[in-house]
Amino acid sequence: MATPEFISTLRASAGHQLLWLPGVTAIVFDDAGRVLLGRRSDNGRWSVIGGIPDPGEQPAACAVREVYEETAVRCVPERVVLVESGQPVQYENGDICQFMDITFRCRAVGGEARVNDDESLEVGWFEIDALPRVHETGLRRIKQALAEEPTWFPPVA
Repeated sequence: MATPEFISTLRASAGHQLLWLPGVTAIVFDDAGRVLLGRRSDNGRWSVIGGIPDPGEQPAACAVREVYEETAVRCVPERVVLVESGQPVQYENGDICQFMDITFRCRAVGGEARVNDDESLEVGWFEIDALPRVHETGLRRIKQALAEEPTWFPPVA
């Protein structure tokens, strides 16, 4: 995965310590109701599409950009379906990050799904009842995108 330049700059002074970062996920459906997934080049697993907004980039614009960069599919965001903080993640190089994710339900409006950068090994459309193995976080985001409910966030005590 390509590390955004602004994060590399932060890492130069912060070292491997925890960085709190924004994250955006796009759950993209086509007209047939299939969901777009990519098989990540860093771990070989199927995943929903997402990334880190550039400084000053609006989250919805980031979702559209990430989908196109990774899959060559054009999409439009329809609504925010989930906002949540994830658990800290430690990468092989020792870097630790924790993401505040905003998940958008998106509709495909053009392009043909294909690998469009070095972040994916494969991309494709999948029927909801025939998904490959996807991490539970991704499955929860897909489920929430399918629900006609208000934006989900963790309950406040």
